[in-house]
Amino acid sequence: MKSKKLAMLFGVVFLSLALVGCSNNSKSQNSTSQTFKVATSDQIATLNTAKYSDMISLEAMDNAFEGLYRFDSNGKPVLAGAKSVTKNDASDVYTFKLRTNAKWSNGDAVTAKDYVYAWQNLIDPTTASPNSQRLDPIKNAQAIRKGEMSPDQLGVKAIDDYTLEVDLEAPISYLDELLTGAPFFPKNEKAVAKYGDKYGTTSAKTVYNGPYVVTGWTGTNDTWSYVKNTKYWDKANVKLKRADVKVVKDTSTAGKLFQTGKIDYTILGNEFAKQYANTTGYHSKKIPLIGYLGFNTQRSVTGNVHARKATAQAFDKKSLVKNVLNAGTPLNGIVPTDFAYNSETKKEYRSQAGNMITYNKKAAQTEWAKAKEELGKDNLTLELLTSDTNEAKQVGAFLQSQLEQNLPGLKVTVRSIPLKSRLAATTAYNYDIVYGTWQADYADPVNFISDGGQYHLNTDYKSEEFWNDLNKAATEYATDPTKRWETLINAETHLIKDDAYTAPVYQGSMTYLLNTRVKGLTISPYGTVLFYRDVELNS
Repeated sequence: MKSKKLAMLFGVVFLSLALVGCSNNSKSQNSTSQTFKVATSDQIATLNTAKYSDMISLEAMDNAFEGLYRFDSNGKPVLAGAKSVTKNDASDVYTFKLRTNAKWSNGDAVTAKDYVYAWQNLIDPTTASPNSQRLDPIKNAQAIRKGEMSPDQLGVKAIDDYTLEVDLEAPISYLDELLTGAPFFPKNEKAVAKYGDKYGTTSAKTVYNGPYVVTGWTGTNDTWSYVKNTKYWDKANVKLKRADVKVVKDTSTAGKLFQTGKIDYTILGNEFAKQYANTTGYHSKKIPLIGYLGFNTQRSVTGNVHARKATAQAFDKKSLVKNVLNAGTPLNGIVPTDFAYNSETKKEYRSQAGNMITYNKKAAQTEWAKAKEELGKDNLTLELLTSDTNEAKQVGAFLQSQLEQNLPGLKVTVRSIPLKSRLAATTAYNYDIVYGTWQADYADPVNFISDGGQYHLNTDYKSEEFWNDLNKAATEYATDPTKRWETLINAETHLIKDDAYTAPVYQGSMTYLLNTRVKGLTISPYGTVLFYRDVELNS
């Protein structure tokens, strides 16, 4: 988030691609290979489910770990690590019966204690997980995050080795989708104790309970593999034996690799979309991925609300998506369009909430004048941090030009670094403004409003109205869809319109090339994450 359900935060801007005039040569050249060959945009940052905040790491986790639920081939949540579930009459206490034949890759049984340990570890403030707010629907989670209660008071309990009880603050309609997420995966405490701070920093210092194990990842390299997990409880239904992944940041290189049969799948830059839209294996779809700007409120300029409002309104979003990205749509709120619908009124969230903040040069300059007056300076310098993918750098250059042109006296420098370094820099407050992308974990507006890739939201955003609204949405109005929707709109208004804690930029699309010999590849219904579990390769 951060993600998620990751973060987002992914250094690619729009995920589009193309290759025309290539008759899918990769099909014939790879016809004898039973290895699925994949290109990705950046390195894995971590395999620790409490620490991730990027989509590359999330994809690794979604294939190497498994929680109570997973997404099936239709993008619907189904039971996975749990074989059955029951709930009480109030729908706020769930009891999961776990599979007794589920094993970790080191041979240990996957037990209810592994879930309790993982969730308590993630919610512990000392862990500093960027995804701790994802546990907020669980009893006492918010109080624990704030340091008001201890982690062992979280509403999760191991009744016995294979029975897990989950106590919620209030009923929620999307619990099964929520529990598919990486923050809810179990964790092997013995492995964590063995590796300490090194746990999850390499593939060898991690144990897995999903359909695949990660191999060959040293923590810094650009290649790794997913190998079928022989200890996985449902290994008989996992057909693909191996997937090899390599980082390819240059979109033209990725295209050539596909043309020459070196890879079976890639997402490429939008500059290729029009040129290669007619090629065999081309696919495109709109997804709930957002591009956004995050502000370091600990610094003087970006800590000023008028400076943030000025920045958020000073760039032409339509020009960005039309002339730079060649795809997607401008986004004027943190929640994307065609994503979440009110279960009672059937209204789409974004259309009901409306625009929170738009491109408005005049309003931006008014806010900028207020910021300079309060800061006592006529000339200011800001650094924009991006990842070093081609598209992220293109967006950075566009924003630099727009901000300098529309905000008198502003000088913008752009620092583009590898995604793993960018994530570390944002975690360490080493930035003024960060550009990133983020995609959802489950179909509810709160996923974006309470997360959405926003770094340090839990500690640095001080709006009592915002946090009270989120609390009401999770408790008092949990079973009243209309009031809950209205409360979430109020929260988003505080976050984006009133305080500009984050600035929405665009909503993305996913365009990719896939070799026609690949069958059963599932893509997350909320983004770009690949699920390899059902993949088969035709000869």
